[in-house]
Amino acid sequence: MTNLSPKGTPKAALTALCLALAAATTLAIPAQAATEKVAKTPATAAAAKAQAKPAQPRPAKPYTIEQFMATTSVRGASFSQDERRILFSSNATGIFNVYSQSVDGGEPVALTRSTTESHYAVSYFRTDDRVLFTRDQGGNENNHLIVRELDGSERDLTPGDKVKAGFTGWSRDGDAFFVTTNERDARYIDVYRYDAKTYARTLIYQNNDGNAVFDVSGDGRWVALGKTNTTADSDVYLYDTQSKETKHLTPHQGVASFSTTDFDPESKTLLILSNEGSEFQRLIAYDLASGQKRELEKADWDIVYSSYSRDGRYRVTGVNADASLELRIVQTADGKPVTLPKLPGGELRGVTFSRTSQRMAFYLNGDRSPSNLYVYDFGTKQVKQLTRTLSKDIDPEELVEGRIVRFRSFDGMVIPSVYYEPKEASPTNKVPAVVMVHGGPGGQTTRGYAAMVQYLVNHGYAVLGINNRGSSGYGKTFFTADDGKHGREPLWDCIEAKTYLAGTGVIDPERIGIMGGSYGGYMTLAAMAFRPEAFKVGIDIFGVSNWLRTLESIPPYWESFRKALYLEIGDPVKDKDFLIATSPLFHAKEIRKPLLVIQGKNDPRVIKPESDEIVDAVKKNGVPVEYVVFDDEGHGFSKKKNQIEANQKMLEFLDKYLKPGLKN
Repeated sequence: MTNLSPKGTPKAALTALCLALAAATTLAIPAQAATEKVAKTPATAAAAKAQAKPAQPRPAKPYTIEQFMATTSVRGASFSQDERRILFSSNATGIFNVYSQSVDGGEPVALTRSTTESHYAVSYFRTDDRVLFTRDQGGNENNHLIVRELDGSERDLTPGDKVKAGFTGWSRDGDAFFVTTNERDARYIDVYRYDAKTYARTLIYQNNDGNAVFDVSGDGRWVALGKTNTTADSDVYLYDTQSKETKHLTPHQGVASFSTTDFDPESKTLLILSNEGSEFQRLIAYDLASGQKRELEKADWDIVYSSYSRDGRYRVTGVNADASLELRIVQTADGKPVTLPKLPGGELRGVTFSRTSQRMAFYLNGDRSPSNLYVYDFGTKQVKQLTRTLSKDIDPEELVEGRIVRFRSFDGMVIPSVYYEPKEASPTNKVPAVVMVHGGPGGQTTRGYAAMVQYLVNHGYAVLGINNRGSSGYGKTFFTADDGKHGREPLWDCIEAKTYLAGTGVIDPERIGIMGGSYGGYMTLAAMAFRPEAFKVGIDIFGVSNWLRTLESIPPYWESFRKALYLEIGDPVKDKDFLIATSPLFHAKEIRKPLLVIQGKNDPRVIKPESDEIVDAVKKNGVPVEYVVFDDEGHGFSKKKNQIEANQKMLEFLDKYLKPGLKN
């Protein structure tokens, strides 16, 4: 689930797409703005049935949550300086640690062995086998950047209890790297240059304006910055570390978003993403010497990122194509696409090149297959699979593929969704369903492997991952259609999803629930409070119950987009009455259906009192309420033991209150 974060967050779309569980599929539906698809989208129950697959009455072999969680999650990739090993993160032990894997295969070598805090790989050093990694404390998101020395000892480069730090990139020659930190002022992110040998550092950009830091050029001269005006309107600035001057690169009229995605290795070009004058983002090349701009690439959907290989030989572009990530890899010399050998079905992600571009690491992910790490050798033209992450107990044929479906909402707007249907669902064996709402606001439900979804579907629940109005990926008109309307129009889309599900002919219309995390948790609570007749149950996972408190308590390092978030949701001072009207806590007496709430104690975005108070308020109604708190988690659950408990609690709750034949 996408986390609570404003739509103007730097690279929010890229982050959401890279972290969301999606799988590749090529779809024939044209990428027009969602509001333009109305005439082409079926609106009747008969049409919904036509989208449903033929009845398959055979139920899937049931698996336990322990079997699902025996699957390993792997992420990240960085080549060693000799190009023989790849650095990545894995939760094979139940918690994320840092590993090194030979490109020839074999067992990975653990470089960290934490049993308490998740550790995430960042990068090998460019000249030796030292390693950079990051960790926080119990999910509080105050990440520190840490070096693992050659002797195995560790050194925290960004100490401090309330410091939040991040890695921004290497200098081209590898003698330095760039780090962001808010240690000087908790509200603002500064940029430091660290010497790769001594770790001596120099402040190269002091952020006094609340700008977002996008990138630093390989020569260290340029810092690309972002300014969020609203959640749909933003600008790019360029800071010159030599002249100490800042230049506005994107003056524009009307609503348009601008962000950056990479500098070229020679520090001559800055790649900018923009949807100015169109519904979707295209890629623009900005010449740092002349200031000239030219369109470099476009698609019928949003281009969400583009980046160069270390030697500049290749460029990789990611396109958000109807809830799937499509990658384009081209040779920069002539623009010709790179042809890879045939791969198993799935979506290509996370491409990383070695120093000389002799090898390329990447991940492959599908609806029925979690991400696996591969390496491709450009010389031999051979691909090698390095990990096998799906639990050995699970037959992928027993899992289900997601399908892109669309339905018309109350006002005719077309709502795209990702639909997962149990194998046993049929007109004579109707199954219960849950509408699953993503986080954000402005996130997106995407294709791909999600253990929680497959677990629920495996146990007989259809899941509709809705992309209600305000979701990213379907054009800026659709993206802005929820502004100032939270608790109303986006919620009504979720209500209309019930009509779609009933129209499939295989869903029991009396057994439909709603669930979601973060902003999706808010939508769940809003549905329970403002449309209490609509859903039979609700599952709120660290969701907002009181907008006034959440907007006042957001982390200080969100200062760069605080104003945009207020414009999107409401100002806690100026719009107090509206926020009270749209906050479920103040209407908790209306909640009459069973509710499950799950919360991380250390969550800095949706703090624990948000869940404490809604639980206490709903209990006063005499309504069944279950509450689960994880003391060692934050905004999202990274430890397998907690994931097992959370998923098991969800299934038990649904089995108790949503299974056919039960009265509630």
